[in-house]
Amino acid sequence: MLQFKMKSLAGDDVDLAQYQGQVLLIVNVASECGYTPQYKGLQALYTKYAPHGFTVLGFPCNQFGQQEPGTAQQIATFCQRRYGVTFPMFEKVAVNGPNQCGLYKYLTSQDTKPQGAGPIQWNFEKFLLAHDGKVVARFPSHVAPESKALIEAIERELAPQTP
Repeated sequence: MLQFKMKSLAGDDVDLAQYQGQVLLIVNVASECGYTPQYKGLQALYTKYAPHGFTVLGFPCNQFGQQEPGTAQQIATFCQRRYGVTFPMFEKVAVNGPNQCGLYKYLTSQDTKPQGAGPIQWNFEKFLLAHDGKVVARFPSHVAPESKALIEAIERELAPQTP
């Protein structure tokens, strides 16, 4: 999974290999969605768990109800001012369809729990990746960042690995 190169909201090339060894939560986000307040919870997760090797990666997407219409600069400003987002954010991507980016082709092909393989259904779907870059869980949009199931999954992946 970490072989992909993506563009940050600032337009910089980002090699996802730099996140090797971290637990990742990859989320397709939107600024004008009913789930947009989840940015607050995502930032709280990032703040709490980043010192333990955890990162949230946000990928804006405008495929669901045209709820991410802004430019990269508008998205960055909105996220920072409204929710204090400091986790890495990337340029808008297609998460479904013929223009689906490679990262999301990979993510949506994985048969994970509690939600299996298949197209993204809406904004704020979440993929949890283990230290080795393997997808270990997928959560639908309605699962809030504060949910017990998501927090337990993150903590399980962050727990020290015993041989």
